[in-house]
Formats: sequence, C-alpha cells, structure tokens
Amino acid sequence: MRPTRSSLRRAVTIVAAGTLVAGSLMSAPAQAAPAASPDAAASLSERLGDRSAGAYADASGKMVVTVTDEAAARQVRAAGATAKIVKRGAAELNRATSVLEKSAKIPGTAWWIDPVSNQVVMSVDSTVTGAKLDRVKAAVESLGGTVRLESESGVLSTRISGGQAIYAGGGGRCSLGFNVRNSAGTYYFLTAGHCTNISSSWYSNSAQTSLLGTRTGTSFPGNDYGIVRHSNSANAAGNLYLYNGSYRDITAAGNAYVGQSVQRSGSTTGLRSGSVTALNATVNYAEGSVYGMIRTSVCAEPGDSGGALVSGTIALGLTSGGSGNCTWGGTTYFQPVTEALSAYGVSIF
Repeated sequence: MRPTRSSLRRAVTIVAAGTLVAGSLMSAPAQAAPAASPDAAASLSERLGDRSAGAYADASGKMVVTVTDEAAARQVRAAGATAKIVKRGAAELNRATSVLEKSAKIPGTAWWIDPVSNQVVMSVDSTVTGAKLDRVKAAVESLGGTVRLESESGVLSTRISGGQAIYAGGGGRCSLGFNVRNSAGTYYFLTAGHCTNISSSWYSNSAQTSLLGTRTGTSFPGNDYGIVRHSNSANAAGNLYLYNGSYRDITAAGNAYVGQSVQRSGSTTGLRSGSVTALNATVNYAEGSVYGMIRTSVCAEPGDSGGALVSGTIALGLTSGGSGNCTWGGTTYFQPVTEALSAYGVSIF
C-alpha cells in the first residue's frame, strides 16, 4: 500500500511590537517507496545483472532482492524492496550450474539457484547411488561452497501421470491444465508434454467414447508442455475445478516467485497447497532433462501430470514431475505456463 501522504505542518508566525518572533515551515517527512511487486523485484534483479543473484519473498511477504554491493542495495531500497547483500553474483552461480550440466547430468538429479542461501542446490533421489553418487559428489566438491548437496525423498519421475482427468487414446490418464484460446477464437487446452507425447487423441472418459480433442503440439523433453484442440468449444471453460464441487475463475497468467503461496489441481489428489521453493530448476528425468522449471513443496501422485498450478486466480504452471506422494509429502516441478502460452500463441480466458 502507498503510505498516507502527511500534510505539511505549518509554523505560526507571531508578530509582537513589530518584531518577528517565529516564522518557518517544517519540512515534510521523507516518503517511503511503494512496496515492490514480485514482478518489479524480479525485473530489478535482472537489470542488476551480476550484481544480483535473484529475488524472493520473505516470511512477511516482503520482496527481497539479493545484491553484491551497497550501491545496488540503495537502488533496491529506492524501488521499495529489501536489499540483502550476498557473496556470489549471478555469473558465479550460473557458472556452477554449467559445470553440473557437463559433469553431473544424471537421471534422478536436479539443480537450481537458491537466492535465500546464495547457493546452487544439487538434489539426488534414491536411485542415485554408487558410482553415480560419487560422480555427483565430486562435481559438488569441485565447486566448493557454491553448491550444496541434498537428498530427495523417493524417485524423481514424470509418472505422476490442473484439473479434471483426461484420457489418452491407447491408455493412460493425465490432468487438464488450462483451457486457452487463440486470437481467432479457436479453443484448446494445455497439459504436460510428456502426456501429449503419448497420444494424439484425448478423451474425457476412461472408456474413450467421448472425444475431448486432438493434439496440435507437444514439447518434451527440454520443455514439458503440449496443446490439444477442443473437438467441441462448449467443453472449454476458463476456470479451475476445485474437487469439492466448486470452480474458480482463472483470469490471467503470471510468473511465479520464490516464497509464493500456490495450489495445484490434479485428477488423482485434487487441490493441494504449498509454496514456490525455486525457479529455473533443471530436472533430469529418466526420459530426458527439462529446464526452467518451477520447484514447489506441493505434493502430487500418478495421474496429476499436466494439472494446473495457480496462485489465487492466476495461472502459473503445468505439473511436470517430482518425488514423494501426498501421504507423507514430496516435491513437484512445474512447467511455467507463460512459456507454453507464448509458444502456441494462445491466452488464458
């Protein structure tokens, strides 16, 4: 919120026997800059280049921008965000991820830049053992304190194979992400690319008697998004099924930020909540690597793939994969929806 503008306090001029006793105007108190939005903080971090290493929301919801010097910190404070001085800039952290890409790209691993700790985090699931784990540890140790190693519970997989259930021709179930349309008024829906790779025909029932639509694009690995054209535009609705008999209108698409509260909707486990823990994550599935993923603390299970990640009424992502489950928790990665919208020239409605 913008701070309330204080009115100028007026000093009183008193004249006695022709002598000016007092007469001045008190200066207005300094105004604090309006609180920076998540998008503004992210843009500022990008403009600062190597003098920053990312932005995130703290526990109070205030946007924090990491900086490497006091001059950059002053710019951040002037923009209405909190400045946090850190040791490593973007270039050093990106060099570390490049080393991991070359020397530790093993199925069951993932990495991302953590702006809170000012490190790259390298995670391994339960399949990374023996010589593979030794290889990962050697890569991490070669980078000193720039990278820290974490273990991921369970197995990292796309088979958490959002919204309501959709069924692939020939078998398989995923979840519808978002209904979209192009400028000509043609209706489609988005889901995960590892889902649309399975089949060109998608149905609204497991018996595969009610055709929902036909695939017109798919991208996996590298990305994880696909698009299906609705066979009947009446089936397209710009909302999200909440699995309690109600719906929520989804009005626009946006970019996620670290610390953001989010929800995921999927056909197996319904609506689940969590927060964004990282952006631009690289995830190495058995089927191939994907890049630029949103990492979250939201759980997911088989059948939830392709489902919607949202924050309130804003579309953020498509469920890609992860580890764990919704009984004891897990980690889930999402394809940013803005990339898919741009690739296919469609929009949320």
